[in-house]
Amino acid sequence: MPPTAHSAMHHTPLSLVQHRVLAGQPLPFNVYRPDASLLLARGQVLQTPQQIQALLDRGSLVDLNELQGDTSPDVFAAPRSALPGLWRDSMKRVGELLRKAPDSTFHSALDDAAVPLQQLIARDPDLAIFQVLRQEGNAHVQYGLSHSVHAAIVARLVAGRLGWAEDELQRAFKAALTMNVSMVELQGQLAEQLSPPDAAQRAQIMAHPTRSRELLEMAGVDDPVWLLAVEQHHEERDGSGYPAGLREPSELATLLHRADVYSAKLSSRATRDAESADRAGREIFMQDPGHPVCAALVKEFGVYPPGCFVALASGETGVVVKRGPTVMTPIVAALTNAYGSPLREPVRRETMMPLHAIVGVLPARQMRAPVALDKLVALVD
Repeated sequence: MPPTAHSAMHHTPLSLVQHRVLAGQPLPFNVYRPDASLLLARGQVLQTPQQIQALLDRGSLVDLNELQGDTSPDVFAAPRSALPGLWRDSMKRVGELLRKAPDSTFHSALDDAAVPLQQLIARDPDLAIFQVLRQEGNAHVQYGLSHSVHAAIVARLVAGRLGWAEDELQRAFKAALTMNVSMVELQGQLAEQLSPPDAAQRAQIMAHPTRSRELLEMAGVDDPVWLLAVEQHHEERDGSGYPAGLREPSELATLLHRADVYSAKLSSRATRDAESADRAGREIFMQDPGHPVCAALVKEFGVYPPGCFVALASGETGVVVKRGPTVMTPIVAALTNAYGSPLREPVRRETMMPLHAIVGVLPARQMRAPVALDKLVALVD
């Protein structure tokens, strides 16, 4: 769970940095109770994994400013105006890590790089969804990197909708982030490529779930649930998936697969435009309408998720910036007036008002006004 309002200004869950707490080793930072009062001082030694788990179970916290060697900003204390920059920096950090071949330092570096991104998701889930939908600013050659982050955002949000525990949310995030680690470069090539994959590329695609698992194992990942999900993330319940044609992939593998496919549908390629969010969600749901993962994804992202371009009854067009009191009434930033001219500044619109009700979803290519995220965040409370 995210920190309470009382503690959010300075603290973050111990579970997000639990990889730094080792049995038999001095604590590298103070540990706090959920009310932010001191529980254990830096330097004390927890002798067993069970003692560490007990701290996690009680919702213990750490102060970001005390984390030795951690240069991450305090996401929960940052002003809203700083969030777009924090997103850019955090995604760049993860992208640089995924661009390199996994080595002995990969697992620890991944844990560290994943912390600020997961905190950003917890701080503002609507802004996290916005990152997934508004991808047109990413060059196709960077697709493999950006797609990994977007799929991880989707996986964590949907896992939260399913009610998974914090450690399961973190596992889902990191598994989604790494499920395609063996073909990041190829994904960028395919996004730019006008022709279908050739025989060598198809072979790499078919082998990448197994190869990704192997690379993660060599990098020190030993979580069997994580590894199995990566290996099975392209299996289907009807047996049509790959590489093994399994009919009963793990629940986490199913989550990764749906997050992978959904975020891919929202991305443009050299050969096609990105799909609209409502259509992408509908297609995911229809693939397996009885599965709770599909239902949770549709509920979490809704009909008009943040980042979705819409037309209003007033004639204005804009972009959704926050989910509203119902799935049909989000908060919208109007970007053009009724005559299609760009507004000097975006204007907040409450779509529950009849004049500003949403009357349609627009493809990105129809939006003439630029989307300035730094200005949009100021419209949301």
